[in-house]
Amino acid sequence: MTDDDLMGEALDLARSAMADGDVPVGAIVINPSGTVIGRGRNTRERDGDPTGHAEVVAIREAAAAVGQWRLEGCTLVVTLEPCTMCAGAIVSSRVARLVFGAFDDKAGAVGSLWDVVRDRRLNHRPEVRSGVRAQESTALLQGFFATHR
Repeated sequence: MTDDDLMGEALDLARSAMADGDVPVGAIVINPSGTVIGRGRNTRERDGDPTGHAEVVAIREAAAAVGQWRLEGCTLVVTLEPCTMCAGAIVSSRVARLVFGAFDDKAGAVGSLWDVVRDRRLNHRPEVRSGVRAQESTALLQGFFATHR
């Protein structure tokens, strides 16, 4: 599957978050052989959990699937640029590759406000691809926030 195809699955997860009033962000983790081993969507509103970001949910599920915290060789695909918490989780879990859709000018930590995942002081730096299906991710977010502001 291509990054565009994988982002399609993440976008589907993002759409499902809106049913619970959560910001539409979706994420998947793919192992080195191309199998999805983790899926996540924002669950902060549903669960009342400030760490319920799509990336964290997907990373937790992937770690449970492989039976360890190291996700070496794995790719994380997420519809929105990760925040500082999620960027830290990506580095800490040793995800090899990050693919994201829309940039987040207000909280992005992969180039917009900060660049946590490429900080040379850290012991792990994933490869990054940005802007995959960004217009779809942005439209989803704009539609959500238009009804909440």
